Amino acid sequence: MQYRQLGSSNLNVSEISLGSWLTYSGGVEKEKAIACIHKAFDIGINFIDTANVYGRGAAESLLGEVLQGRDRSSYVLATKVFFPMSDTDSGLSAAQIYKQIDASLQRLRTDYVDLYQCHRYDVNTPLEETMEALTTVVRQGKARYIGFSEWQPAQIQAALNLPDVERFVSSQPQYSMLWRKPEAEVFPLCADNGISQIVWSPLAQGVLTGKYRPGEAPPADSRAASDKMNAFMGEDFFNDRVLSAVQDLKAIADQLDLSIAQLALAWVLRDRRVASAIIGASRPEQIEENAKASGVQLDESILREIDQILEPALYSAGNR
Repeated sequence: MQYRQLGSSNLNVSEISLGSWLTYSGGVEKEKAIACIHKAFDIGINFIDTANVYGRGAAESLLGEVLQGRDRSSYVLATKVFFPMSDTDSGLSAAQIYKQIDASLQRLRTDYVDLYQCHRYDVNTPLEETMEALTTVVRQGKARYIGFSEWQPAQIQAALNLPDVERFVSSQPQYSMLWRKPEAEVFPLCADNGISQIVWSPLAQGVLTGKYRPGEAPPADSRAASDKMNAFMGEDFFNDRVLSAVQDLKAIADQLDLSIAQLALAWVLRDRRVASAIIGASRPEQIEENAKASGVQLDESILREIDQILEPALYSAGNR
């Protein structure tokens, strides 16, 4: 496993990180989830990403249980705040940030998180209030650094313009071979300001594993076939044009002795502005296989070939 510096922080994170959005909030049996977490550490993954809203605290609670007894300095732990935790608890007001960080720390059974992220932008709270509250959380020692997910460039710039507040070190956008929108504005703005990308859905909700084939029902053991995990799988990627193009990537992957998933992860990591790609897994073997993408180099001719194959899929997925 190789590691990259996370923005302007002093954190070095594994190029592949373990997420817990759908898998460890109830979508995967507890024993399998625990085995996945242990496997991640065994192969050098040191970066765990979660959020308070995943399973309304269930993912954080599971991680808190599994991480007990492990040297706290040996891993980087990130969580998030914004989405509703109850009918009255949501958003990025100062009161919510103070309440939710304490609740997250209690579930995670730790005194601090390495990275505290705004899960989305809160249009109902003044940005100054949010940033001042996050700054207080850092200065209280409850978080080492702060980040955001899916903010628009103008929102990012507005935060950068505020004086006397903590600076963001990470951005968490959706990004993959099939979803490239952040490249246009978010990536360059962040790079100019010491902010790395931690990308979610680098396998486009599993489509870039190649296991979904055009005109066929999804495999029985796949996320798309699971009622617990398929609610967020939309038409952007699940159409025959995209699925056919992904199958055409197999020739390139075979040429490089990679799986389609490994190729897709290596593609994301080709950009040094990306510090880590977050993967989800329901089986330890998936983590082991996907982690092999770390350190893979793709030359320019391969990248051009990938773009040629995916051109119709990119149009279909709304990247044009």
